[in-house]
Amino acid sequence: MTISSSLNAGVAGLGANANRLATISDNIANASTHGYRRVEAQFHSMVVAGASGGNYAAGGVRATTQRLINQGGSIIGTSNATDLAVRNRGFLPVASAASLAAGGNQQMFLTTTGSFQLNEDGNLVTASGLALLGWPAAADGTIPTYPRDTSAGLEPIEINVNQLTGEPTTNVSVALNLPAASTDAGSAGEVEDISVEYFDNLGASQSLNFSFTPTVPGTGSSNQWTLQITDSALGTVIGEYALTFDDGRTTGGNLQAVTTVSGGAYDGTSGSVIVNVAGGPIEVNIGEIGDPEGLTQLASNFAPVAIQKDGFPVGNMTSVEVDANGFVYGLYDTGVTRTLYQIPLVDMPNPNGMTALDAQTYMTTPDSGNYFLWNAGEGPTGEVVSYGLEESATDVAGELTDMIQTQRAYTSNAKVIQTVDEMLQETANIKR
Repeated sequence: MTISSSLNAGVAGLGANANRLATISDNIANASTHGYRRVEAQFHSMVVAGASGGNYAAGGVRATTQRLINQGGSIIGTSNATDLAVRNRGFLPVASAASLAAGGNQQMFLTTTGSFQLNEDGNLVTASGLALLGWPAAADGTIPTYPRDTSAGLEPIEINVNQLTGEPTTNVSVALNLPAASTDAGSAGEVEDISVEYFDNLGASQSLNFSFTPTVPGTGSSNQWTLQITDSALGTVIGEYALTFDDGRTTGGNLQAVTTVSGGAYDGTSGSVIVNVAGGPIEVNIGEIGDPEGLTQLASNFAPVAIQKDGFPVGNMTSVEVDANGFVYGLYDTGVTRTLYQIPLVDMPNPNGMTALDAQTYMTTPDSGNYFLWNAGEGPTGEVVSYGLEESATDVAGELTDMIQTQRAYTSNAKVIQTVDEMLQETANIKR
């Protein structure tokens, strides 16, 4: 009976609009929830009979809902360096801090933003219990090669702010000018000295002393010097070299030849020598043959031009920073910055196919497709924003407008049911 189908269609309309109102209420309730992705209800007609013929049976409507995970909100600035958000495409890998504390399996979840703080174990976690995951760096600060189609290489990011750290010096570069007049006949032959600090294997400060002694000829100019390198830790000469400088019209003042007397042999290709200090070898660069940026001998005073070295003394970590490419750095009170972790961004073909969980987290499914762990800023992914959180994707004004439409539609469907009820009552009243 078509009048009965009208009643069923009205009931279906009430249910569909109730579902839509539920999505609207959820969206409005999370208007201030960082990283919230709104839910949308869509209506689909149900046809149980064709429109041809004399009778028509109403099929009604059904509602389906979908969370629009690929549509994010704007990013707002904060004062916390480990407040993170993803600009454009990609997701941060996280895990349940409770499961990690209990020694359980590390299940990777995904999120787009989070206010991460250090907990009692040194892990970066949110107030909702999400631990940030990343790839740990090697001792030299490089990131090893990890598989990109699995979370097997990811570890909870752990920051030990109480750990002291130092790094021994392995490279020293010396660029300076020696006074050409010191190698002229009749010169006093004054020795020029310079001391360069380096750090040993325990982070203690030591020094390399560079002593330049000019060769004073009987007549003319020799353009020759003797370099002795002394290690303060050993108290002995660890390298001696005879230096000859060019006096040509276009190459005057540049190194012409280096002869090794003792210590590591001079490498003309790299312009360096290897000397052995108390803690091990150090590569000392004095410049290539003919290079005006290394050792020079010009008609000027003794002048150190550039002294460079690696390594740093023992220091305490003062803060943690995250850059746009997802690298996590430890900043130390010695002015040194060390790479600790790299946070990849996870991407998949269909983000809307993921399963939504509590605390704005998601889990991949067959509908979302296979995921891949990208370097932030590469491939299809965006970048990591520190000092920032993603706002809710809810547009309150739009949701209130949808609520008005839903209320009107719900009232109209209720009116259909009331009308059908009255018509059925009239039918029942035919026979009294």
